[in-house]
Amino acid sequence: MNILLIEINPFAPTMTPISLGYIAAFLKSKGFGTKILIVGQDTSLSRSGFHELITRFQPALVGLTAYQRTMLYVRGFANFIKSMDNNIKVAIGGPQATFMPSSAFKELSDIDYICRSSGEVTLLRVAQAIKNGTPFSDLAGVSYKDTQSIVFDTPEIEGFTELDHYPSPYLNDIFDYSCMNEAVMLTSRGCPYHCIYCYTPQAFKHKITFHSVDRVMEEIKWVTKKGVKRLWFADPNISCKPERLIEIFDRILTHGIEVKMWVQTRVDLVTPELMKKMKQAGVGVIAFGLESASDRVLTKLGKRITTEQVAGAIRLAQDQGIEVELFTLFGLPYETFEDAVKTLEFVKKNKVKIMGNSNSQQMQIYFGTHLARHYKDYNIRPLQNSRPAYMSIGSQYETECFGINELQKIQNMWRAHSLDGGKRIVS
Repeated sequence: MNILLIEINPFAPTMTPISLGYIAAFLKSKGFGTKILIVGQDTSLSRSGFHELITRFQPALVGLTAYQRTMLYVRGFANFIKSMDNNIKVAIGGPQATFMPSSAFKELSDIDYICRSSGEVTLLRVAQAIKNGTPFSDLAGVSYKDTQSIVFDTPEIEGFTELDHYPSPYLNDIFDYSCMNEAVMLTSRGCPYHCIYCYTPQAFKHKITFHSVDRVMEEIKWVTKKGVKRLWFADPNISCKPERLIEIFDRILTHGIEVKMWVQTRVDLVTPELMKKMKQAGVGVIAFGLESASDRVLTKLGKRITTEQVAGAIRLAQDQGIEVELFTLFGLPYETFEDAVKTLEFVKKNKVKIMGNSNSQQMQIYFGTHLARHYKDYNIRPLQNSRPAYMSIGSQYETECFGINELQKIQNMWRAHSLDGGKRIVS
């Protein structure tokens, strides 16, 4: 039985779909045929070409990664797939799906499953049910709609607490290295913090799980031997265990691996020793979450950091010659226009280039976040009286302190100072 996994992001050049890579490697290890299709800004794909792919590969299950900004594309792909063969089962997973209300099935007529739990074990359960000829029996980790359009919510299913139990998408050659300039990698999953605007801590139940250092090094050695010279680590906080990260960097240096790395972490999880080791091992860029340069606003977000800590972490990196990126948001709870201007001035003052990830954006209110559940408590006013059940509030809101005109004004100010026109669009 074959399974097609699709990553859709027409707003940016294609990148390694690391999450789908893990799922594909896991399903492959269980005897299923897998293929990944990436639809990015630079992808050439026609209706006839996609039709030919479906006809040739004959998947019994298609999994689509869902984000707020790609839901219309997801619906379009699902509709086209069902028009070709209504027997093909379609599942959606990813950030938009995990906490999406089951009432969304009323408007997602071509979707059979909404995945709620760990992607690998959840899709395996679905795939096994389809293979056994009972696609709506013995399921877990999903909400599903049966042949009578009746919706069911099944119990959660836990993934592995030790990430090494998942087969490596790299060591199992899931990806095509011939067109890979940069490898997206994970040494850990999850986040133990409680930022009220963030999806990740809720999705991982405020827990973090790790790969062993041996597994991380095996993958690094493998991809660099394949000719990949840049690594992009997707860990939310890669230095959550500083000693572990230093061990990884020491091994990179011991093996003489020459590679450039992008990493992200919290400002309170870096030290002079760690930053020096980062530079020695090849880290060229480090990203920190600032969000707001108003300490008054920061205290409301659950981040538990100060602007003084952010400035200190920036200096540590810049003293080592490591470029800094800062994630910032505007339209935050209790933030005024003056607060938002202060954030822009903070980035400029600390000599952080306003481009790429350092372009600011309006806060997005996503399913599963504390803000999505309690937005009224923070005096957030949605701009739309009604919206499809598969869409969260997103950026369609204003606050009692920040009107829609001011939101547009601060966005224009950031773009005016951006070195790349503020083209960065994130999920």
